This record gives sequence, C-alpha cells and structure tokens, in this order.
Amino acid sequence: MKPELIVIGGSAGAFDAILSILNHLDKSINVPIVIVLHRLKNTNSSFEDILQRNTHYSVKEIEDKEKIEKGFIYTAPADYHLLLEEDLCFSLDVSETVNFSRPSIDVTFESFSNILKEKCCGILLSGSNHDGANGLKIIAQNNGTTIIQDCDEAEFAIMPKAAKNICNQHQELNTTNIINTLNNEFC
Repeated sequence: MKPELIVIGGSAGAFDAILSILNHLDKSINVPIVIVLHRLKNTNSSFEDILQRNTHYSVKEIEDKEKIEKGFIYTAPADYHLLLEEDLCFSLDVSETVNFSRPSIDVTFESFSNILKEKCCGILLSGSNHDGANGLKIIAQNNGTTIIQDCDEAEFAIMPKAAKNICNQHQELNTTNIINTLNNEFC
C-alpha cells in the first residue's frame, strides 16, 4: 500500500540532508511531509524560511488542532511534542521530554504510525542520540515504510545506527537514494 504521509526526523547533522531531499523531490509528489528536527527552544529560527527557499511545497510551522493538507511541508515547533489525532489533525503537547528532546521523534513516529498504520513513511536521518529508533521500529511493525540514512553518510550516525540495531527491516539509504526512493514511490 502506498504511504499517505512522510515523516522525517533528525537532529545534529540532519539539516543539509533535509534540504537536499526537499530540493530534489518530484513536483508531482502531493503527500504531506512532516519534519521533526531537534532545535533550540526560545530562539527565533529561520528554519521554515530556509526550507521554503529549497522546495516547491508550501512550508509552515504546525499549529495545534490544524488539519493535515496535501502539498504542504509541516515543521514541528520547538519545545512541543507532535502527535496525530484520529481525525488527522495535529496535536501539540508539552509533557516531559523523551530522550532529552521535545519534540521527540519517537513520540511523533509512534503517534503517526498508530493512526496511519501501513500508510506512514518514516525517515530517520543524522543525529547524536537514540531518539527516533523506537518510533521507527513501531512504524515497521505497523507495516509502514521505514528508511534510515546510510550510517557512513550521516554526519552523526548514532541515531540511524540505534534504529538499525533494534530493527533490521529499515532500508539504509544515502541521501541520493532516499530522494530516488521517494520519487519512485510517490509519483
């Protein structure tokens, strides 16, 4: 079954990979893309502006109770966990950090997978902690599509290695092959 949503998670070293992926996606891909990137709280960021300059999609930071729409790239706001509700609206949560992170990639992957099941595609990129590994395993267990960045390519391989160590079902791809896979899968 073709996934209906792509969730990309990353931390240290993931920003350039995200830009490359978004800049090279085929214009005919119309599924929503959600990005959960560890970033500092209480600082103004030009993250969405930079993403907007590198993609043909409309980019916006998620607002609580916002309904998911096709053709958008959504970013998780700093210092909020991002969840998905049954009516396909986003939910923001300020509960305790998970893996020292808020937003936690694990929390988002698990929440989205529990709602979307096999219609969820999770991608875990570079990072310097284990956040995202358990959530990506849940996506795989729900028969969703799971991809980790090639550990030799990732600037900080701790995150993709953690995912690889707890589940051997993920595709391990370099950035070019992630782009090719998405363009083939969603066009």
